[in-house]
Amino acid sequence: MTFELETPIPLVDLDRLDRNINRMADYAASHKLGLRPHIKTHKAVRVAEEQIERGAVGLTCATPREAEVMAAASSDLLVAHPPVGLKADRLARLPGDVNLMVALDSAESVETLAKAARSANRPIRVLVELDLGMHRVGVPAVEQAIAIAKLVKDRPPLMYAGINFYPGHIRTPAGQMDAALGKLDGELHAALQALEKAGVTPGIVSGGSSPTAFRTHDIRGLTEFRPGTYVYQDRSAVALGTCDRDDCAFTVLATVVSNAVPGQAVVDAGTKALGREPRDLHSDGGFGELLDRPEVTVSRMSEEHGVLDLSKTSWKPQVGEQVRIIPNHVCIVTHLNDVIIGIRNGAVVERYSVDARGR
Repeated sequence: MTFELETPIPLVDLDRLDRNINRMADYAASHKLGLRPHIKTHKAVRVAEEQIERGAVGLTCATPREAEVMAAASSDLLVAHPPVGLKADRLARLPGDVNLMVALDSAESVETLAKAARSANRPIRVLVELDLGMHRVGVPAVEQAIAIAKLVKDRPPLMYAGINFYPGHIRTPAGQMDAALGKLDGELHAALQALEKAGVTPGIVSGGSSPTAFRTHDIRGLTEFRPGTYVYQDRSAVALGTCDRDDCAFTVLATVVSNAVPGQAVVDAGTKALGREPRDLHSDGGFGELLDRPEVTVSRMSEEHGVLDLSKTSWKPQVGEQVRIIPNHVCIVTHLNDVIIGIRNGAVVERYSVDARGR
């Protein structure tokens, strides 16, 4: 199938996108969980509005820029990144009708955010972040979380809203998560008991990721979850078994520009189109694979060149032929583009902006 498009360019199969959004919304509703999707994967108001229309309680962002843009899609925003330095002032300047919530893990961040909130004369809800295994951000001891929660309560117009965590360390196939989820559940349950005993019972308990999304109901006490990748899916998600290849809505359309070297073909999608995140979840490696020929991978790249490994196929690509590549990590690739091409049944039906690109 050939598209009259200049390549490389991202395509999103809108039927698959709709299916992915509906599946997660239905899961959340069936288990009475709040769905607060992370917009880092799509960064598009058009997609965020669909998520809200289908029942999401709000949106999760990582940067002030994302929050500023997503205020057009939802008035309930969580910024899941410690507000250090000028970022706190920028967040406090969000439109007044935005019910802002910020996750943090230090007294320094509390004081910075409180100062910005007082200056802007606006209330800001706060989630205290726990480290339940990811070892990235979040306090490792519940006693620290209690102290930060009490500090927040003593710093109006900040308001203590609850706790959050990110189980990004659980990246095993879905059928092999029982032990890790059991440990997480136990640690969270103990933390919730300690918080209640200390008089800082969290109203919101926010956690979750795309790999663990459909097991969220197995984590006691969770009130909302924050998957992101599920809208588009990618090669890593397929390798983890958290989705099927038919769920991958996002591909990069590329054109074969050379077949001069035996055993390979070169396309016009390199690191500036596919990112450079290796795939360590499967022995095939590479930086992407073809949608209709999964045995063909992007084995190496330059900035504008991607080398297709033809050692496992009888296919002989011709110069000018188009291919669709499933990237390893879709979130990075989205951020490399200004516009997404929406297709249905192999035909271009719309274009939409990656509104929240940049800082």
